[in-house]
Amino acid sequence: MVMRIAVNTRLLLKGKLEGIGWVAYETLRRMVERHPEVEFYFLFDRQPDPMFLFADNVKPVTLFPQARHPFLFIWFFEYSVARALRKIKPDLFFSPDGYLSLRSKVPQVVQFHDLNFEHFPNDMPGIHLWHYKKYFPKFAQRADRIVTVSEFSKQDIVDCYHVDPRKIDVAYNGVNEIFCPLPTEQQEEIRKQYSDGHPYFMFVGSLHPRKNLARLFTAFDRFKARSENDVKLLIVGEKRWWTEPIQKAFEAMHFKEEVIFTGRLSAEELHRVTAAALASVYVSYFEGFGIPILEAFRCDTPVITSNVTSMPEVAQDAALLVDPFSEDAIAEAMLKMMDEEVRTALVAKGRERAKDFSWDQASEKIWNSLMKSVKTT
Repeated sequence: MVMRIAVNTRLLLKGKLEGIGWVAYETLRRMVERHPEVEFYFLFDRQPDPMFLFADNVKPVTLFPQARHPFLFIWFFEYSVARALRKIKPDLFFSPDGYLSLRSKVPQVVQFHDLNFEHFPNDMPGIHLWHYKKYFPKFAQRADRIVTVSEFSKQDIVDCYHVDPRKIDVAYNGVNEIFCPLPTEQQEEIRKQYSDGHPYFMFVGSLHPRKNLARLFTAFDRFKARSENDVKLLIVGEKRWWTEPIQKAFEAMHFKEEVIFTGRLSAEELHRVTAAALASVYVSYFEGFGIPILEAFRCDTPVITSNVTSMPEVAQDAALLVDPFSEDAIAEAMLKMMDEEVRTALVAKGRERAKDFSWDQASEKIWNSLMKSVKTT
């Protein structure tokens, strides 16, 4: 009898893959290709692009409505997905973005990436916060198994939702293989394109409060004031979560003209920008993992990152670890990065640390977690 696995694939959107969507893309693609004996039913909330139908064993199912609001999440998962699962009768439902269908009796595995909303509720719009706080504890209890992306996140789920740790599997994220070092001449061309030929620190991510942009702006200002240099700050990401405190911090800068906003970049362009950076500055105050750390490591770009949550676990000793709540600590790390010997040592360590992560490993560990659920039901 053929095994059937239904998958929530609503975040597989052409040209809009971000964060969790990329994780789903990289792991599901490998899973599908490695297991041609399994029928995968991909549940989309709009007409899927053919690029996401990874092999002949993928059967696309388009459901209504397009779920991008908490009330629509409820409709999509509790009614549309539940109805689809009754029709498909899969052996398992896997959801890589944290949501389950509480109305379905099908065995379910959920992937939680982080619980930032439990720790910093003020960073999230009220209606989204209500939904997360109401449903995620229920999803954690309902799941037959939980996959998460770091030991930090595993312990956080245990502490917040009182889940048996034996029910949780850790599958570290990988990193896109296009990220690699670039020749010096090519780096110079990229800097000419983005920063008028000047060296730059870079930040990449959604411009969300927990990414700590307000303190990063202040820290960069202090760095510039303490050192005569021509270094710029490149901000890569959409201003979807741009808030008043972030705006105020930016407006208060003395060196705001040294900050360059690129908007969202394709994976290929992000690779180029990362490989040409003086250093990556990734000083969130909460992360479940932190893929940009690995992207920089693979590009031989040194990293400044936070000494809290999952980031020390991912970076270990291959980055400068700082207190993300201290603008002075971030500024001091930037000053240290001006030392070529410091950068060279970090690049060597980052190159080695990056070898410990791959999407092949991530996909295999997620698959093993799915199979544990099948065997126990």
